[in-house]
Amino acid sequence: MKITPIRNGRPLALVRRPRADSVPRARAALSVGIVPLPRFTLNAFASFVDALRLAADERDRSRPIQCAWTVMSETGQPIAASCGIEIGAQSSFREPAEFDYIMVVGGLLDHDVAADAAVAEYLQRADAAGVPIVGLCTAVFTMIRAGLMKGRRCCVSWLHYQEMLQATGDVTPDASQLFVIDGNRITCAGGVGSARLAARLIERHIGRDWAQKALSIMMLDDARGQAGPQPQPPAGVSAKNPRVARALSLLEQSLSDPPSIAALADAVHISRRQLERGFREELGMSFGEFSRRLRLDHGLWLVLTTQRPILEITVECGFNGQSHFATLFRGAFGLSPSQARRLPRRERDRMMERAMRFAPRERIADKEPEGR
Repeated sequence: MKITPIRNGRPLALVRRPRADSVPRARAALSVGIVPLPRFTLNAFASFVDALRLAADERDRSRPIQCAWTVMSETGQPIAASCGIEIGAQSSFREPAEFDYIMVVGGLLDHDVAADAAVAEYLQRADAAGVPIVGLCTAVFTMIRAGLMKGRRCCVSWLHYQEMLQATGDVTPDASQLFVIDGNRITCAGGVGSARLAARLIERHIGRDWAQKALSIMMLDDARGQAGPQPQPPAGVSAKNPRVARALSLLEQSLSDPPSIAALADAVHISRRQLERGFREELGMSFGEFSRRLRLDHGLWLVLTTQRPILEITVECGFNGQSHFATLFRGAFGLSPSQARRLPRRERDRMMERAMRFAPRERIADKEPEGR
């Protein structure tokens, strides 16, 4: 005999249950609409989204409860990253007011700029609706073309700093920070800096503990998502001789304790005389001159892009005493480190251009730069 359960006087089998997707759900505390541009940078995109995912739920369940994100394109079609991998769009452009932020993810600058037109129009709609706009990687160039960055500070990677200076005089480019928040415009240089920006937004909307959880799982320290300095750009020099090239790399990695030419020669398995000759032939200067210039330009970069004490910079650049560093700095750049920090923006930009052309790459791959 079959027994049919009864609820409220009706057979249970006849009680309609609402579909899961029809049940209204409270809006997440942090909701981001994401618009990747053609040939966007996958690392910047993934770092940001994964930080949201890890903060969205308890433990590692990844349900979009506290954070929600929607990937959009103009037509809802997939978007190809610069590495060739395509990601699917969850929808076409939705009303900007549905989100706390609209974020655009850039990448290669040589993509079809005409494809930016629809995105630029969408960003203008977001601006009209009062929704903050976030630009990752080179998306700041699209924001500029949309007329949304006039008079603003914006973050740009040192890799594209020169293009930014040439593109417009209406913005203040900053290649010193991982991200810059200027009112309702937020820009980020990309890379894992995107995760730190996500952590800042998570902390603002959900709480510090959730930001810490996300970045800890991603194995990133300083979970408060501070906008610390970008890693220094690589030196604008190269050498055809593989032994000299290897010596340059080793020298860049040991700025605070620069090796002697004898030690470098041993490390690359040639004589000191051969290495010295290689430096003169390849770089037009002696080993000692190159080492000093490399460390001075590193010092210039730190002076212009951080507020670290001059004594601390002196030690990191491998000079014996602050007065010795200041004397060499003045001889190279025409003014003291303290005076360089007080320069007007345009003059600082000109000095920064030199630091971009000849500055050491970040020592030790994952060393985290200090905050301002």
